Amino acid sequence: MAANLITLSLFIFTPAFCLAGTRPGEIPIAPDLLKRQWDAVWISCPDRDRTSYGVFHFRKKFNLAGRPDKFIIHVSADNRYKLYINGQEVGDGPARGDLWHWRFETVDIAGHLVPGENLLASVVWNFGEHVPFAQMTCQTAFLVQGDSELETVVNTDSSWKVAENRAYSPIPVTQAGMGDFTVVGPADRVDGKKYPWGWQRSAFDDSSWLPAVHVSPATPRGIRWMGSHWHLVPRMIPPMEKKLQPSPVLRRASGIKAGENVFRQENKLVVPENSKVSLLLDQTHLTTAYPEITVSGGRDARISLTYAEALVDDQGNKAHRDRIDGMHVFGYADEFTADGGKNRLFTTLWFRTFRYIQLDVRTAGQPITIESFHSRFVGYPFKQKASFTSGDPALERIWEVGWRTARLCAGETYFDCPYYEQLNYVGDTRIQALISLYVSGDDRLMRKTIAQFDNSRLPNGLTQSRYPSYMTQVIPPYSLFWIAMVHDYWMHRDDPGFVRSFMPGVRSVIGWFENHLTPNGLLGNMPWWNFVDWAVEYDSGVCPGADDGETSVISLQFVYALRYAEELAEKFGKPGEAEYYSSLAEGVSAAVRKHCWSEKRGLFAETPEKRKFSQHANIMAILVDLIGEDQQQRLFEKILSEKDLIQCTFYYRFYLMRALKKVGLGHSYLDLLGPWYEMLETGLTTFAETPEPTRSDCHAWSASPLYEFLATICGIEPGAPGFRQVRIAPHPGRLKRIGAEFPHPDGKIDCSLEKLGDEGIFGEITLPDGLYGEFIWHGRKIDLRPGKQQINLKE
Repeated sequence: MAANLITLSLFIFTPAFCLAGTRPGEIPIAPDLLKRQWDAVWISCPDRDRTSYGVFHFRKKFNLAGRPDKFIIHVSADNRYKLYINGQEVGDGPARGDLWHWRFETVDIAGHLVPGENLLASVVWNFGEHVPFAQMTCQTAFLVQGDSELETVVNTDSSWKVAENRAYSPIPVTQAGMGDFTVVGPADRVDGKKYPWGWQRSAFDDSSWLPAVHVSPATPRGIRWMGSHWHLVPRMIPPMEKKLQPSPVLRRASGIKAGENVFRQENKLVVPENSKVSLLLDQTHLTTAYPEITVSGGRDARISLTYAEALVDDQGNKAHRDRIDGMHVFGYADEFTADGGKNRLFTTLWFRTFRYIQLDVRTAGQPITIESFHSRFVGYPFKQKASFTSGDPALERIWEVGWRTARLCAGETYFDCPYYEQLNYVGDTRIQALISLYVSGDDRLMRKTIAQFDNSRLPNGLTQSRYPSYMTQVIPPYSLFWIAMVHDYWMHRDDPGFVRSFMPGVRSVIGWFENHLTPNGLLGNMPWWNFVDWAVEYDSGVCPGADDGETSVISLQFVYALRYAEELAEKFGKPGEAEYYSSLAEGVSAAVRKHCWSEKRGLFAETPEKRKFSQHANIMAILVDLIGEDQQQRLFEKILSEKDLIQCTFYYRFYLMRALKKVGLGHSYLDLLGPWYEMLETGLTTFAETPEPTRSDCHAWSASPLYEFLATICGIEPGAPGFRQVRIAPHPGRLKRIGAEFPHPDGKIDCSLEKLGDEGIFGEITLPDGLYGEFIWHGRKIDLRPGKQQINLKE
């Protein structure tokens, strides 16, 4: 994950789209622009291979009689751009999508304009053959379209000037070099002596630059005459949050003496000429950020930044994440060569993921001064609006680390992991979306994700497993969890039109699985990668029988999705369709009971041969009511007690907890948090992909306790579709007191509860205006109404 690109530039950094009223959705787009071909055209650099790696600068000077109240422009590029007005960065993008849904950003730059001459400039890059898996692309191109007649002065055409930045060359980041699947794009090698310093400023001499060339018309998606590879659609999400964070601390140095806080106290570090210096820097927690290093002098000095989530020993193994003795950095690295100028700021085109950075400096005949070194956090702008209190410091730490994990795995899409892949997988994202919905109340990234997976559907009916991705991958079970994700959104947001639009996709997914039922009525002999979980006993995550034979696990996942589809079809006026889904679910359920139930073990087997048994199959059996409710608690107890079962890893423990709650054992949730306590004990500052040894130290499916703290311990869940009612059924377990703030679409839910002995509970619950619901405790119910109310149920 995490590509390594470093770009040299000197600028005043301001947050993207930082002006008042410029959040996506708040700036109206001229209606005709979404119905016709634009006046602007896609432009590029002449005489260059537009599919190869390259970094390009575009400039356009224009004059204004006065400073306008608004100056709205629509911007896009392939692969990506950063936009500057009069030397200040004002935006970047486009938000990741595909060619059929190519995003453009809408920005009001009026606050940065001046009477007289102004300069609009952009850096655009194409990673070419090194493009990240998550980056869809056609060719290098740039686009600016004014919203009205006033702004047409900056429309992209041949009046724009362009030059290639020859300072850049790629450093491939490959699986072979990293020793694991890493698909985040190249690192950058940048030669400061070739860099066009000040290119984004009006005074820069661009007389040698070339007129841009016309590549293609600019056309919104859906108009009659396209004529373009990029089908333009507005951005669906807000700009990313960018904020300066404290400089890292120095943990180890060679070749020079320096204190721990060398970069935290605004001290300068001078590296003498003809020296070799290595500094091991520790951010103290994992982060996603743009590193920024400012240097003066030191012509021909070579600087490299190597990024790592954790240090490793000589065998490549991680230890306690704070340990540095006997450990070293291993990861991808950016490199640049200084030109000798003063206050040169080097930063990256794309962000990096790191806790540790090794800064290596090799000087030539001049000393180099490191004026400052810090980083700028970047991520989706989720705001924590929920809170959870219990008086248990360990749970507070899990909350802190879990939220950091969730934030680092969310950008323009959700990420599985920010270091190795930055890919948006359905299985991961279903859990991530619930976490972000519960903690922030922000549903925009969830909406975008559901829509993108619908956009990814293949001719065979399945969604792709990860999207956007230029490399197609299919995990059939993930299409089933996409249906679950559509249902999740329907339960939590009152947006029926949006949900209804995905019903054709739901039908197509179900149709594919129905066509892969065996004569026994089970799923099996399925193509593609039938990933279920990273359980050690599974073959690359694939359960027995999926590829060759028959599988109970995926058959029951199919039933799980069918039950959701049945409910959606019924609610959206398709009773015949709902009845069909119900019949199909009953048929598959009966087949699993007949062929996979082991009377001897009292468990469902993985396959009809009944040689292997797993937690996974039996969890799904509970979730789809494959056995009577009176038998489910006993089955769940066997899931936990019989240690020869194939065990769930962090991902599938989300479904383990769903079963726990369903069988009425939610009060035992805290007893199952052992793996999270263990991660904290190893010094992890985010939650890992799998139990040790883990590849990724940051995987948002492992942040599921945040959802559980609110939905299970505090028991806050929708009581009706659209969250039009609330159901609060707490499971405090051993905790004496619990409290929560929860961001409901209608306002804040406040909950403060204290146990009275083993069976009683009292406290206060406050609901926002218009929200009704019920409180459930040990089988007793209390109606809830808007406003504050007392809860007092004695033993």
